[in-house]
Amino acid sequence: MGLLAVLVATNDPAAILASIVQLSWRLAIVLCFPVVLVMVFDTLGWRFAFLQEGVAFRTLLWVRLAGEAFNVATPTAALGGEAVKAWLLRGLVPLDTSVPSVIVAKTTITIAQGLFLLLGIVLAFAGTLPGSPLLYGMLWLLAIETVALAGFVVAQTRGLLGWGGRLVAQLGLEHGHGEALGRIDEVLARFYRTAPWRLVLSLAFHLVAWLLGSLEAWLILQFLGVPVSLTTATVIESFGTAVRFATFLIPASLGALEGGYVVTFAALGLGPATAVAFSLVRRVREAAWVGLGLLVFALARPAAGPLPDSPAARRI
Repeated sequence: MGLLAVLVATNDPAAILASIVQLSWRLAIVLCFPVVLVMVFDTLGWRFAFLQEGVAFRTLLWVRLAGEAFNVATPTAALGGEAVKAWLLRGLVPLDTSVPSVIVAKTTITIAQGLFLLLGIVLAFAGTLPGSPLLYGMLWLLAIETVALAGFVVAQTRGLLGWGGRLVAQLGLEHGHGEALGRIDEVLARFYRTAPWRLVLSLAFHLVAWLLGSLEAWLILQFLGVPVSLTTATVIESFGTAVRFATFLIPASLGALEGGYVVTFAALGLGPATAVAFSLVRRVREAAWVGLGLLVFALARPAAGPLPDSPAARRI
């Protein structure tokens, strides 16, 4: 928050405010479009992360909205919302169905983000930022992300959770959930082995959602009186997702993302005041949807207990 305040204070606050005021009624458009489509496509990506159909799309949409609010607003390394999603599905599907879906969806959305970053790097290299130090920095981030994701996928197919449970038990911190963790590992391995098309569809829907982010960036800049091409907007958006990936420990990447935008806009020949104004408009939209997600969470009530045929019910 301090970094964000400094960026605003040192980059002509009056010009930033004037740019935002210039949006006027157009802010209502930004609050709804294309973020609604992004939410729909990301929910479709999660739907295909289930090994089998079992939860209504509308339910997944509301649950995802609540979970993402926690991912953005809490210091949980963008993982707290995943636990919220599984908890809100309690009673609709057993944990050994919901938890693997959450893990697979987190994997596919991150792989899609890496592909989106690759697209931004290619576009920047081809025209907007050839030879820029920022471009090489993004290449390093992409390389790190690729290695991390490859390791994460391999670990999922080799019993990551069961191994972690055994390690905890060896440390004397018995948790009593070894059987459940083993079932989750089994479902994960079966998904990657037997459902390649569901994996591809999940990845494709998430990639479309990332691409729609470029449309939002382009639209906001048009409203701010800064006409840029869709190519430039894609570079800005893809580099912003890389900053979010690198600063995932900071809730909403607050301050760090704004700093990344300032550097990216400067490299593209756009003013830092425009970068901060652009980011603040995104923050307003983000805050509105986080508020909606928290409201959904407050109103949501998971079913009273597990499904009659779920493993949890059988243990009871």
